[in-house]
Amino acid sequence: MMGRFGEKLTSFFNNRWLVFVAAMWLQSCGGVGYVFGSISPVIKSSLSYNQKQVARLGVAKDLGDSVGFLPGILTDFLPLWGVLLIGAIQNLIGYGWVWLVVSGRAPVLPLWAMCILIFVGTNGETYFNTAALVSCVQNFPKNRGPVVGILKGFAGLSGAILTQTYALMHAPDQASLIFMIAVGPAIVAIALMFIIRPVGGHRQIRSSDGFSFTTIYGVCIILAAYLMGVMLVQDLVSVSETVITIFTLILFVLLLFPIVIPITLNFFRDTKSPEEEALLSPDNQESSKSGDDSQDIIFSEIEDEKPKEVDLLPASERQKRIAQLQSRLAQAAAEGAVRIKKRRPHRGEDFTMMEALVKADLWLIFFSLMLGSGSGLTVIDNLGQMSESLGYDNTQVFVSMISIFNFLGRVGGGYFSEIVVSDYAYPRPIAIAVAQVFMAIGHFLFAMGWPGSMYVGTLLVGLGYGAHWAIIPATASELFGLKKFAALYNFLTLANPAGSLIMSGVLASSIYDREAEKQAHGQNFMHRGISFSFPNFLRAEDTLKCKGTICFFVTSLTLSGLCVVAVILSLILVHRTKTVYRNLYGSSRR
Repeated sequence: MMGRFGEKLTSFFNNRWLVFVAAMWLQSCGGVGYVFGSISPVIKSSLSYNQKQVARLGVAKDLGDSVGFLPGILTDFLPLWGVLLIGAIQNLIGYGWVWLVVSGRAPVLPLWAMCILIFVGTNGETYFNTAALVSCVQNFPKNRGPVVGILKGFAGLSGAILTQTYALMHAPDQASLIFMIAVGPAIVAIALMFIIRPVGGHRQIRSSDGFSFTTIYGVCIILAAYLMGVMLVQDLVSVSETVITIFTLILFVLLLFPIVIPITLNFFRDTKSPEEEALLSPDNQESSKSGDDSQDIIFSEIEDEKPKEVDLLPASERQKRIAQLQSRLAQAAAEGAVRIKKRRPHRGEDFTMMEALVKADLWLIFFSLMLGSGSGLTVIDNLGQMSESLGYDNTQVFVSMISIFNFLGRVGGGYFSEIVVSDYAYPRPIAIAVAQVFMAIGHFLFAMGWPGSMYVGTLLVGLGYGAHWAIIPATASELFGLKKFAALYNFLTLANPAGSLIMSGVLASSIYDREAEKQAHGQNFMHRGISFSFPNFLRAEDTLKCKGTICFFVTSLTLSGLCVVAVILSLILVHRTKTVYRNLYGSSRR
């Protein structure tokens, strides 16, 4: 009896659904960058910063959140628990020191030093992201869209989760929120670091996987709706500490609920169907893998040998013609008449980083992401000041809103883009174009400043921004393979700070401070233009505040236009990759 229980316990800790659930928990508190909109006002007031200086801290945060080359490289040399441990240490040191400075427990540091601390603390998030995505994409190779969408969704929702957890603390000052994001994610990462790892998930395919994903999606929707309801109640009605405690405990129950899936699969299901047994058989897997490897070699040659008109045939006829060519080529190779030669990979195969960098598709993805995601990040970093300028006192409601809709955009983006590719064999980037249309409309509403437009704009920008981070990683893995996925993913994330540096660090902050100085002096302000240099980037200036729609009018209209350009780039990528997606998914269309 004990021996059987021990086997089940071992199986439980090697279950890919346990790894997935643990990665969800890690991501739900690991997106510390999304709380910057809540901690920036207390940093601004405590250290007497102006909006330009806060924007520069925001750019440092974005750089830390996106410069993930090191964790991408370390995954080739260290176990994932080592990667997670480094991320936890960075998070603790970076934000822990910021808390000491803001709370007066450590000497005030110059702006450049604060930028370094924010960078180091937020950079820990890239280690969490890399470990979670690499382990789960390897464990769920046939479900990349949903897996990436759900994981990135929980990272986006972390802002609302951390904000609600902070409300439970009843802290006397806002600086305590900085302490919580310094300590909380580090504790969770260390607690889960031996669970989050590849466990041969491709050998754990079950007929119940569809139901398990449906359950996870259900939890995601309930969680987002619950947080939205709690946020509105706390914003509109004065609630007691007891009610806040009950709200937070229910939130924790919802977060813990998915653990039911691996528990049920391991301890309450004893029988497997013959199909599942065949899939789980190690011998079957190895023979299948070796067979796939040989097929991949021959397939590489087919890409060179097949006539161009084959790609234009219906899916069933195309597969038949390719199979015939493959058979002839395999026979010729066996007889020595054809020598299999090494060549550069085609889209859909495994690329090295250098091979991917010379592909136009990678740069289309990068610049589309820079314009679309960069504009969304500009809103996230300036959301507190945007809402204050329009007369809203409680800025945290918008921080929580964009976090929730960011989450829904990521989960929904992964789900609907998966339908596009699996049911219609159409390029996944079409979903990116749709998300960028939403963002263009949202930025336009911010510019207009109509009654209620702040809420609708936050909804649309949150959905669109979140969708990018479910769709882009899945697209990159489909076009360039899984072999160097960690490096490719972390390269693409550089588009985020690149866009934020220009749109937030230069454009938004310069226009805001210029309008604030006009209002402060009560007269026309001499036109100085928008200039940027690194020394000015790190220099202190007087604190300024701007009121009215004029503060972000030009910025928001510009961001809307840039999103339209991003839509065009995404549509070009759709046109270029139609054949690739037809080859990848055409044979599985229902």
